[in-house]
Amino acid sequence: MGKAARAAAQVLRDSSADQHNTALRAAAARLRANALRIVEANAHDMQAAIAAGTSSAMLDRLTVTVTTIEAMAKGLEDIAAFPDHIGRELARWQRPNGLDIARVATPIGVLGMIYESRPNVTADAAGLCLKSGNALILRGGSEAHGSNAAIHASLLEGLRESGLPEECVQLVKTTDREAVGLMLSGLDGAIDLIIPRGGRGLVARVQAEARVPVLAHLEGICHLYLHAKADWQKAVSITLNSKLRRTGVCGAAETLLIDRSVLSGWGEVVLRALHDAGCEIRGDDAVRGVASYAKAASEEDWRTEYLDKIIAVKAVDGVEDAIRHIETYGSRHTESIVTEDAAVAERFLAALDSAVVMWNASTQFADGGEFGMGAEIGIGTGNLHARGPVGVEQLTTFKYVVRGTGQVRP
Repeated sequence: MGKAARAAAQVLRDSSADQHNTALRAAAARLRANALRIVEANAHDMQAAIAAGTSSAMLDRLTVTVTTIEAMAKGLEDIAAFPDHIGRELARWQRPNGLDIARVATPIGVLGMIYESRPNVTADAAGLCLKSGNALILRGGSEAHGSNAAIHASLLEGLRESGLPEECVQLVKTTDREAVGLMLSGLDGAIDLIIPRGGRGLVARVQAEARVPVLAHLEGICHLYLHAKADWQKAVSITLNSKLRRTGVCGAAETLLIDRSVLSGWGEVVLRALHDAGCEIRGDDAVRGVASYAKAASEEDWRTEYLDKIIAVKAVDGVEDAIRHIETYGSRHTESIVTEDAAVAERFLAALDSAVVMWNASTQFADGGEFGMGAEIGIGTGNLHARGPVGVEQLTTFKYVVRGTGQVRP
């Protein structure tokens, strides 16, 4: 598979943007045509997952509906509509000796995707890789094997219609965990980049064992900070959406920070709204002083990604205290401030080194589709290469093209 992917990557590098777009649109059409077949395959996966005692958060990620499939198809069409990035000149200059130097966007090559649940990743990752000219090897979790295979079959139909080799997007058929180890080794140099998506255990293993570069985030401990000068109605709606819209996504808020000065006022209104919506609150002493229904928070709660209807809540003394807490306990994923004070907001946005920082917006907007990328292959929280949602542009690298007229170096 590694050798085939490397050969397919060369074909993609030499093929036209029209071919890539044709494959994407054809795959979108086949997803819609095969929707019932995909849903049926997912139903079998869901039954097995429920019988195995899979958590509610994982079941949420595993579920595929006709609506989900339409979103996958629309995502592929949106990606096809993006301007072509490959070959784009990023910068150009001339040296005094006459050398003409250009920095040009190029595909990375072959990507390995290792993921749990999330069958939509099969389509999203394939679409982004095709558009960016990269070949892809997919290794999904055993719990979603049938769903992934059904989605992958539609992608292959799209590749065939465009005249591109099926090896551009390959799905590992075995559920043997040894396959993950082989991919982490790089398949004898075939894989250029590994992207894991799943729980902390999977991502930690990939980061520890990979012999090729990894693009990932270990966990999403996202913070929402309610400043004293926030509009309390915005604070309520943004808090509920950040935490409860979907609890199993990495952009869900896990820690809520509230200015102490408003805690016993509209801050308690926010807490009550969370409680009434079925969210368990784990608070510090100040929070429990105004919310008797809150449980006591431990030190570990500030470092926990719950992916469930649980949130840790702490009273802070202003924006600097909030920043210190986030820098101490955060995972550098996504942080949001709710305030009407522009100066405070700009201080928050500038001070934090997270991949995504927001002002008066739900943390659940930390998503490639919501950023206008069509889809995302993952979210990066490191400081090198790509940060935040990873779309088409982030799946490219560059090369320098130097044009001379016979110059030699003295």
